[in-house]
Amino acid sequence: MSALSVRQVRLRYLTLYGLRWLPSGLLMTVMILLMQERGLSLSQIGLVATAQGLVVLALELPTGGFADALGRKPVLLAAWVVALASLALMAVADSFWMFFLVWALQGVYRALDSGPLESWYVDATLAADPTAEYERGLGWAGTVIGVAIGAGALLGGGLVALGPVGPVSALTLPVLVAVVLQALSIGALLLLMTEQRPASGPVALRASVAEAPRMVGQAVGLLRRNRVLLALVSVELFWGFGMVTFESLLPVRLSEVVGDADRAATLLGPAGTAAWLANAAGAALTPVLLRRLGAAPAAALMRVLQGVTVVGMGLLAGPVGVLIAYLACYAVHGASNPLHMGLLHRQVDGPYRTSVLSLNSMMAQPAGALGAVVLTALADATSVGVAMLVGALMLAVAAPLYLPAWRAGRAAAGSGPAEPGAAESDTVRPENSEAARPAPGPVLATGPDGSLAAPGAVAVPTSAPSAAAGAAGRAG
Repeated sequence: MSALSVRQVRLRYLTLYGLRWLPSGLLMTVMILLMQERGLSLSQIGLVATAQGLVVLALELPTGGFADALGRKPVLLAAWVVALASLALMAVADSFWMFFLVWALQGVYRALDSGPLESWYVDATLAADPTAEYERGLGWAGTVIGVAIGAGALLGGGLVALGPVGPVSALTLPVLVAVVLQALSIGALLLLMTEQRPASGPVALRASVAEAPRMVGQAVGLLRRNRVLLALVSVELFWGFGMVTFESLLPVRLSEVVGDADRAATLLGPAGTAAWLANAAGAALTPVLLRRLGAAPAAALMRVLQGVTVVGMGLLAGPVGVLIAYLACYAVHGASNPLHMGLLHRQVDGPYRTSVLSLNSMMAQPAGALGAVVLTALADATSVGVAMLVGALMLAVAAPLYLPAWRAGRAAAGSGPAEPGAAESDTVRPENSEAARPAPGPVLATGPDGSLAAPGAVAVPTSAPSAAAGAAGRAG
């Protein structure tokens, strides 16, 4: 890794990050509508989505420890190959159980994908220059994800607008293009990602499998010793649940107010592009929020504001009002993720970075699966608007969980140099780790001159990735 300069590492990271999220943009506007087109009810869609959350719950920590023990590139390569398989199956799935398998494969993908690329970037940057400020590149990733998903959403909407091509329905076309883009991403990963792996070969593979549980145990131990980290990870429970509103229910809500699923999908193409550009703009505003409010207070405020925007999506009448609230939601989302992930990165030393990111994602994914079941069932029983109001409340009530990070930041600022991101009582240096070194610098109340981190977790979908997951929340 040290053979690359800081600039080269950052450029490769941002390139791979953009390629990773481009297929997600294609799927974001059509995934839920595609399953409806193929005969699934909203309740069934919520149930198949639980497959992803359950698989992530089972595999998130082991795969995170495995990436820390064996190396990030092989685990990330496996993740992207599984994603390719899930997309290929999605293109032909036509039953509840086939879509259940699609989402189960997405769960394997999410568990493997959660953390290795971002951890590689941070550690490769520090290997090139131990004094480098990696936060700037993580912040730029927030802009990259907005542009990549926005471009994918625009392309997806355009493909839907083209209408059916022979036997291929309009909603299936974006999935086929996503398959091609995912294959290209795998090729780019093989070319661009280089690392000095801890080990290689069959013997090392077995040793890494045996080592992974210890890495997981050390990462889980951080939660017991660090109340700041525990509170930050707990935010994901509410965030993952609430993200279902704007990742999965928004297409249904727009279809409801427009009166036609294909027209809604066509609108969501340019709207998705605008939303992710708004996401990028929100990420770009992170330095202002850091200077004016500080990382933790700004993160708490974003949680409340995002709940307000979801209320707007659920209550405003007509497509214009719904889409304006949707754009505002993603602008807030873009600012929220860098703040949250920046606070999280400051709580852990390098050798356990992926495992801690996996802990964070592990909370979001099952919560997203629960949200998918509860909110879609509520939407069927009452209305999509009511379900969105419940999701909005869940997003907002996470705000107080940033208080421990705020207090720790003030304590660190008042007492001089301390363990990164924590007060003296919250030291999180892993046990028995001579190779561990702290991330440079504390969480500053006023923040550095740059964005702190990229959207991670989102990693969802719950429909996205993601997350959006992204999808993320979090998207695809």
